Amino acid sequence: MKHLTSLRTLLLVDALSCAALGALLLAAPSALGAWMALPPALLTRAGLALLPIAAFMAVLARGPAVPHWAVTVVVTGNVLWAAVSLLLPVIGMVSPNVLGWVFLLGQAGFVALLARLEAGAASPAVPA
Repeated sequence: MKHLTSLRTLLLVDALSCAALGALLLAAPSALGAWMALPPALLTRAGLALLPIAAFMAVLARGPAVPHWAVTVVVTGNVLWAAVSLLLPVIGMVSPNVLGWVFLLGQAGFVALLARLEAGAASPAVPA
């Protein structure tokens, strides 16, 4: 069975989305924080975290082979990112407004989807 989307393509999409979101969060944490009722310091830290993550994924996407351990790190990191994004407001550490909830749910869903697709693309094909 051939995978519809290659692992390298998924890693590149993941890297580009991390870089774009990281740059946006670093460029305007105060404005974004005000719009979404999220702490600008949290947005800044998230942006700072996303840039090296993006670089790591870009290196994996362009390298000669993607080691299993690296896929495990990426998938686990994505799952944890999505979980924490949802957990922070649930446990009361942040109190987003509606736009903030849309942002948190949207990016958590996108990251969780990437984790699932990356895990599937890295799994050996099972004959039909």
